[in-house]
Formats: sequence, C-alpha cells, structure tokens
Amino acid sequence: MKAIKIFAAVLAAGLALSCSSQNNVKVDAELPTSAEVDSVSYLIGVNFGSFLKGNNFAEDLKEINMAEVKKGMVDFLKAEGDPYDPEFGAQFDIDPNTMGQVLNGFLTKKQNYKAALNLAKEKEFLAANAKREDVDTTASGLQYTIIAEGAEYKVAPQDTVWVNYKGTLLDGKVFDENDSTKFVANRVIRGWTEGLGLLGEGGKATLYIPAELAYGTRGNRGIEPNSTLIFDVEVLKVGKFVPAEEK
Repeated sequence: MKAIKIFAAVLAAGLALSCSSQNNVKVDAELPTSAEVDSVSYLIGVNFGSFLKGNNFAEDLKEINMAEVKKGMVDFLKAEGDPYDPEFGAQFDIDPNTMGQVLNGFLTKKQNYKAALNLAKEKEFLAANAKREDVDTTASGLQYTIIAEGAEYKVAPQDTVWVNYKGTLLDGKVFDENDSTKFVANRVIRGWTEGLGLLGEGGKATLYIPAELAYGTRGNRGIEPNSTLIFDVEVLKVGKFVPAEEK
C-alpha cells in the first residue's frame, strides 16, 4: 500500500502541473521540461519494476496485466477522501486494504506451481540419468559420476575441505561457482556432504542432487523450489577433523 501511495503521489503531482499549464495566469516559475517529465516517468517505472522484482511478484512484464496496472493507478488518482478512512477502499474494484492477502495468495500459487513443475522435471531427469553407464545412485537418491576418486582417505562429515566447484540447474544455468573455497563437509546441503564422502584429496566428481537433498520446497536465492542441482566438484585439500582432548 505504501509503495502505491508513493507512485500515486508522484503521478498526481505530475497531473496537477500539467493541468496548471492550461490556464493563462502568468507566474514567476516554470513547469518541468518534457525531458524532466520523461526522467521522472522513467524512474517511476524503475521503482515499480524494483517493487515487482524485489518482492518476486514477476520475473518479466508478461506476468503482469499492464492494462490493469494503469487502471489501478488512474482509479487511485481519481479516488476521493482519506486513504485511511475505512470506506475509502469501496471506490475500487478490489479494496486496497486486502493487498497483503491477495498478493500472498498470488505468490503462494506461483511457488506451488513452480515446485510441482520442478519436481516433475526432476523425476524425468533422474530416471533417464540413472540409466547412464557412468552414473551411480546411492540409497538416498543422490546420483554421481566419479571422474577421479582421489586419495584413499575419503572426506568425513566433520572434515574441512577446500574445493573448486560449479553448480548448474537442469536448464544449464550456472547459479554458483567458486575456486578454492573452504568449508566443513557437514555444514552444507545433504547432497554435498554425501557426495564429498565419496572422494579423497584430488578427487573429482559430478553430483546430481535431488531437491530433497538440496533446498527442497523452500528453494534458495536464484534457486526455485524443488530444483535439482548439478555440481562439478574437485577436492583440492582435506583437513581431517581432530576431536578436542578431554580435560
């Protein structure tokens, strides 16, 4: 509601200035130039785009009915009375006070659809991938291809590892990549912990991690819910865990 009020206030100011230019009263001041109007208009668009993208309402304008966006803006500018008046919302096709409820419902349906779609894609991909001769599957459902096992000692969950890795989605999009990064093997997603346990220092593998062993239905930054993750991993160094001595 706050963001819409900001947009509406800016637009209302612009309309007021436009209307004042229609009279013949002379004043010692100038209206904004057309270039300035264009600049403000553009920044309103940027602000609106930021609002949509920042709140995950849309990835592009194809997901938004721009005719209804414009209608909503015009209706707000034409509305009379105090926005905090309980009866103010009756002037609109949909009461602005229900925005939170409507938007949450919209986002929930989007997330549920993406989760279901990604799960269907995962099932199809893993079934086909499991038939490859170079792919093995563990009891948990993790699939992997060992390129080099590395040293005889395999990474234990509490060990510290230094690795090179690249993470991609099923569509080939790279969502993460790092060289010589360091972490404890059991402080990452379950698919990573299990996959690292197959490798020793110098080992290389490709891990095909089901959503259940990754970020599940919640997803993560840049990763949709129920996304299958593919990691190319190289273990550079293993620091064995040393338990603290009892005093």
